[in-house]
Amino acid sequence: MNEGPARPQLRISDITATTVTVPLEAPLRHAHGAHWGRFVRTVVEVHTDEGIVGLGELGGGGEATETALMGLKPYLIGHDPFELEQLRWKLLNPTASLYNNRMQLHAALEFACLDIMGKATGLRACDFLGGALRAEVPFASYLFFRHLNPDTGVGGEETPEEMVAQARHLAQHYGFTSHKLKAGVFEPAHEIRVLHALAEAFPEHTLRIDPNAVWSVEEALVIERQVRHLRLDYFEDPTWGLEGMRRVREKSALPTATNTVVVNFEQLAACIRTNAVDVILLDTTFWGGLRQAHKAGQVLETFQWGVSVHSSGELGIQLATMLHLGAALPNLRFSADAHYHHLTDDIIAGGKLAYRDGKIKLPQGPGLGVTLDRDKLQEYAALYQELGNYRYDRDPGRPDWYSVLPNHAYAKRRK
Repeated sequence: MNEGPARPQLRISDITATTVTVPLEAPLRHAHGAHWGRFVRTVVEVHTDEGIVGLGELGGGGEATETALMGLKPYLIGHDPFELEQLRWKLLNPTASLYNNRMQLHAALEFACLDIMGKATGLRACDFLGGALRAEVPFASYLFFRHLNPDTGVGGEETPEEMVAQARHLAQHYGFTSHKLKAGVFEPAHEIRVLHALAEAFPEHTLRIDPNAVWSVEEALVIERQVRHLRLDYFEDPTWGLEGMRRVREKSALPTATNTVVVNFEQLAACIRTNAVDVILLDTTFWGGLRQAHKAGQVLETFQWGVSVHSSGELGIQLATMLHLGAALPNLRFSADAHYHHLTDDIIAGGKLAYRDGKIKLPQGPGLGVTLDRDKLQEYAALYQELGNYRYDRDPGRPDWYSVLPNHAYAKRRK
């Protein structure tokens, strides 16, 4: 009997983790704190006995993250990187996960295994998902209220006019035709004025608003009535929880969307059963990997739910996974999110991936299609050693402030 060609026989021989911090143009403010002028990420390298090295990436870093990854070596050394389903059960067994949430660790390792598989076979990561349906993925701009970067004079936007200027700059330089406002920073009346100013400045573009779930159900419904006539793709995470989102959706004229309360298959089942949210933003790290996010997309296609691709502060390695996901999803109804244009640099060879007409091309190399720039990796690892971590849930411009969900009395707590 002809068993067909044998696939490559590889074994994982080592894993390494390097924490880097890459500067942003300016600190990005959000409802729960801020990105303090840089992203902290961990670059994962999975080595095989045949000398093939796969790349992965996850958010955060430092000793705790690197130690957690090194603690998985007993599960990984000798593992066949093609055996992704075995890898999932080794690391994400649901009972064991009650005691050790390894979701994002698994995601980074799965990225690396898919990269290895591609390099061993000459195939792209998306080819293991069924192939690409599009050669490039559209993106929305990501508009943040920003603190001023004193070194460059960039940032400091607060007013409607300043936010329109930021959007205009991004549209001119990157070709965006959809704009996402990161809200929940100021009182709702101010952010509604900003959204209206954007709608007036870009009548042919679509908009989104995302307060990171800090509004109450009642507050969200009041706000929804004031923006429903604008060209909004959807109303993203206006409140917290599946039940809160279901109540908003029940009375909203706008489609609702989430990246926060549907991030696993148990929540997905509950969302579909209760019609809690209209659009799911799939994140390749939050869902535990590229395959898991794609599988969720297939479930959503069955139920005719719309999807988009979520951004969690990526460098080029994770961005590549987002591109492979976006290329393979048949029901990608909306342009993807990305913080990527806020970065000043990247750790991949050739520099940052380029936007053209608001889109980024799918990498065509094997695996993820990106390679490391070793000099940049060392440069930004050294910068991390110098600057360290930052507290995502704190705002350096408001040192005594902290977020409360849902957010009532903005002005008083935010002074």
